[in-house]
Amino acid sequence: MQEEIIITAGRTEKNYWADLWRYRELFYILSWRDIKVRYKQTVIGAAWSIIRPVLTTIIFTIIFSKVAKLPVPGLAPYALMVYAGMLPWQFFSNALSEASNSLIGNANLISKVYFPRMIIPASSVITGLVDFAISFIILLVMFIWYRFLPPLQILLLPLFILIAFFCAFGIGLYLTAVNVKYRDFRYIIPFIVQFGLYVTPVGFSSSVIDKKYSFWFGLNPMVGVIDGFRWCLLGEPFQIISFMQAIIITLLFLWLGVAYFRKMERTFADNI
Repeated sequence: MQEEIIITAGRTEKNYWADLWRYRELFYILSWRDIKVRYKQTVIGAAWSIIRPVLTTIIFTIIFSKVAKLPVPGLAPYALMVYAGMLPWQFFSNALSEASNSLIGNANLISKVYFPRMIIPASSVITGLVDFAISFIILLVMFIWYRFLPPLQILLLPLFILIAFFCAFGIGLYLTAVNVKYRDFRYIIPFIVQFGLYVTPVGFSSSVIDKKYSFWFGLNPMVGVIDGFRWCLLGEPFQIISFMQAIIITLLFLWLGVAYFRKMERTFADNI
């Protein structure tokens, strides 16, 4: 028996979170559509998810290890340390970019049909997990190449993936709501992502940061996520302070993103 959804005055506010569950099939459909669009009829397709982090890892390894001669806190080779940091950053940056432009890319759907609009940026963030899974295969190959055995805490890796997901989702909700109102804001988003790469310990370890700046450096939630990835994958020392900062700031971004998105959601159909 097919379920009926009756829209009445005030229903969208009262039952919004219940509607997110009711429209879960739409979430699956949009996620699968975004994945197919990303990889269908492309020249290099999934290979780009491998080529980009590998090339970036090579460049960062040469610059920070060979030229700057920065140390590695653990026993893993420098290239492994860089790639372990590149994985969460690539997922975060891709998910953030996709989420921030998701509403504009689905303008026709938003202006014609009722559904919780939060489904759209959420489905776009999910597609970043596909790139992450493809890139993770290269990490496994690197483990074999360097004959490096990851520690047992690799089982906790999903926790840090979840933190990166909610961080990208929270910031993405805020940016996509701003992007609908101010269309030229989409030109600023790539700059934000690029700037973030330079203030995130992707090509180097956060242990090289002077202790008097470590707290301020940890206000970037991806610092705690990347430190967590390297702890899970390479056995580097666990950074409890950056981990707690990542949790707190991610929850703050998520709250701000949801609050602002819900505030602006009623105007999306008119502005888009």
